[in-house]
Amino acid sequence: MGGARRFSGVKEGDPNLGVIAETLTEHGTRYCMAQNYLPAIKDGDKRVLVVDGEPVPYCLARIPQGGETRGNLAAGGRGEPRPLTESDWKIARQIGPTLKEKGLIFCWSGYHRRPSD
Repeated sequence: MGGARRFSGVKEGDPNLGVIAETLTEHGTRYCMAQNYLPAIKDGDKRVLVVDGEPVPYCLARIPQGGETRGNLAAGGRGEPRPLTESDWKIARQIGPTLKEKGLIFCWSGYHRRPSD
């Protein structure tokens, strides 16, 4: 929550990589996720609600503030309700049936895209 234990700017060969991995995995007792930095995150990300396999027609755009890269509301990001774009509908409709099939009735789908996309 709030982008806690999130590191950015880590590159291959970084001398801190070992301690970062230990911190994130609690010395190998937990999984962690790593991904490439997406520069468009400065424009925010979206959270789309899918209920019983169907997307709700509005999403929450989370916009980073004050030079921060995290748009999390708990980290000071600004939340804006927005109607779903065609791209949002397409993604949500693709994952909705799988979520429903797995019994996941009330789900937030989060992805990093420019909020205008």
